[in-house]
Amino acid sequence: MQAIKQKWLFFTILGLILIGAGLSLAIDAGFYRMQNPEGWNWIYYGTFALAVFNSGICCFGQGVIYKVRLENQGVK
Repeated sequence: MQAIKQKWLFFTILGLILIGAGLSLAIDAGFYRMQNPEGWNWIYYGTFALAVFNSGICCFGQGVIYKVRLENQGVK
């Protein structure tokens, strides 16, 4: 039960950090595009930002799964 709680905390916190970082990077990629309209490097930056954001959603979802497992073990 303690291992599941540690996994829940780890994945939830990591997910929230990655979601925030991904959103910040995506906004920064948008600003980069506005400052350099002739360049296409912002596409790679924005794609990386979306990958970080989606990784955060996946980690947070895994944390929710561990939380449900933790609550189900406490009921039994």
